[in-house]
Amino acid sequence: HKAMGITARGAWESVKRHFLELGIDCQKQDFTAVGVGDMSGDVFGNGMLLSEHTRLIAAFDHRHVFFDPTPDAATSFKERQRMFALPRSSWDDYDRSLISAGGGVYSRAEKSIPITPEVRAALDIQSDAESMTPNELFSHILRANVDLLWNGGIGTYIKASSESHAQVGDKANDGLRIDGNALRVRVVGEGGNLGATQLGRIEASRAGVKINTDAIDNSAGVDTSDHEVNIKILLDQAVAAGSLSRDERHELLASMTDEVGQLVLRDNYEQNVILEQARLNDAPMLRVHQRLMHQLESTGLLNRAVEYLPNDNAIEALHAAGLGLSSPELSVLMAYVKIELKQTKDTDTIFDESWCEEILTNYFPTALRTKYADLMATHPLRRQIIATVLANDIVNHGGITFVSRAAEETGAVASEVTRAYQVTREIFGFPQMWAEIEALDGQITTDAQCALYFELRRLLDRSTRWFLQSRGGTLNVANEIVKFRERIAAIGPHVPSMLQGAELARYDRHVARMVADGTPESLARRVAALLDEFSLLDIIEIADRVDQDAAQVADLYFSLSERFEVDRLLHHITNLPRDDRWTSNARSALRSDLYSALAGITMRVAKSMDASKSRDQRIAEWEEWLAEGVGRTRATLAEIAQSEQTDLATLSVALRAVRTLVGQGAA
Repeated sequence: HKAMGITARGAWESVKRHFLELGIDCQKQDFTAVGVGDMSGDVFGNGMLLSEHTRLIAAFDHRHVFFDPTPDAATSFKERQRMFALPRSSWDDYDRSLISAGGGVYSRAEKSIPITPEVRAALDIQSDAESMTPNELFSHILRANVDLLWNGGIGTYIKASSESHAQVGDKANDGLRIDGNALRVRVVGEGGNLGATQLGRIEASRAGVKINTDAIDNSAGVDTSDHEVNIKILLDQAVAAGSLSRDERHELLASMTDEVGQLVLRDNYEQNVILEQARLNDAPMLRVHQRLMHQLESTGLLNRAVEYLPNDNAIEALHAAGLGLSSPELSVLMAYVKIELKQTKDTDTIFDESWCEEILTNYFPTALRTKYADLMATHPLRRQIIATVLANDIVNHGGITFVSRAAEETGAVASEVTRAYQVTREIFGFPQMWAEIEALDGQITTDAQCALYFELRRLLDRSTRWFLQSRGGTLNVANEIVKFRERIAAIGPHVPSMLQGAELARYDRHVARMVADGTPESLARRVAALLDEFSLLDIIEIADRVDQDAAQVADLYFSLSERFEVDRLLHHITNLPRDDRWTSNARSALRSDLYSALAGITMRVAKSMDASKSRDQRIAEWEEWLAEGVGRTRATLAEIAQSEQTDLATLSVALRAVRTLVGQGAA
């Protein structure tokens, strides 16, 4: 019963996210719904109690069909609560006096069911028939023009128009099943399994319906089972050691149910947020998704035909139409990425590193974290637990292509990307920022919220690559966190005050835009400065090499950045195409080289000019020392700016002009 509740709540995370995309807060605003299932404690019943604003117009199961054409949200919610608490209830137990005019409850065994004017209007039935068979009515319920279809039943009710009923393989529902392009609901929540074929989901999604897959919506149920098994294995070790009795074990297990639910639902929430971001950026990322599918195929993990993912010809058609992968396709691709990540770490030493201890501990409920921490280290599934948690965390926050792009651009393997991700996550304080953005659910638009997430992901991308490119061999996660975290926390808040000219104007515009979208000013100021904070990695490295204060070096760095128009060049590099692997790699390499050139210039100025002088004096003396080279570089940048030509070749020339100063400064 508890597991069904957690499963329903997990699927409801998908529903809530889809509604937020539509500008509806389903926990605060009334919405209309139809469904498959009853209130007798299954996933359907649990789901129909997750919002007091659900106006359930119609539902059917294997016994009855229920109609309430114009329900009162509060009244019907209380009645559903009563039925949920009633053992072995059915729709026949619904208090008829509470049903709106024209509604009722009918047996599925009846040959014909009357269609009242109210039901006809609620379901938008165009036929003039005064009655219909149950299956005909069920089809109309599935076609209803309402906000939500909540499926908690057993059977496949939606297919693609290209599929036959025989291909679906669920003969019992052939008489009521509809095509995906016939759906008129705005959102589908799959509390049950196999409610739609994958092709049916894709067809519905292409027609504008918000839908993921049953595997995504129902993942909380699987995750609950995983937690249950892993917790029981841990406690059975304690029982075998004599430190816990059987009765104490049973009592402890029951006491942790709610917290296990919270741990499980965290993943459901996060993966729905990242899918939302993927949907928003689906067309620009189509080629990247194509390369990812090729990679997964090359390892033998993915078969696109089996998973109904588009082949290369279909991708060309999508590209020509300006489209990307649909939400059901993105859901499948995300699942395979997580599977691959979990598999590729099985032989890595990553699990024996000290920073993984906290990841393992936090997987378990609070009651186990101290008393049984020693047993966690000997848990037989310890490596698999850590691998699963890491895969979820990386994909849910970095995105579906995060690891593949980092590997593609740096040559790193998945475990190396994982270490770099973990360092970045900790030194920039990502968990706190994620929490602050999550708190804005329903307060700002999802587009504005996604824009905040995208800024965090840009920093995550660049910082991860920085560590992969600047550190040879295996990254020491603990040491890098110690080196950078406190210093970034100390200098980071002061970075905006160091920006000048165009860079300061860009920062101010960014803050103003986010605040106008409803973002709290303190969060807007932090997020707007994130890509500037990225430079603190180079700045701290320089400070250590020249033995100078990092804040002083930062002030020097940002002044030089403005003088050589680095911000403008970075903007143009970001806008370069990334249609194939090589243009994507060239784009990434150009950006990395520009940052390196700026760091090199900063190093030369910091090292060769008197540190006791002011920032402006040091820069002026350095520029006077290299007057010819500086003049030539500025002339080149000015010429490029006037031409407004910003292709790869032009930007490469601009970079060479800047980079030349590094070598001259060493003379």
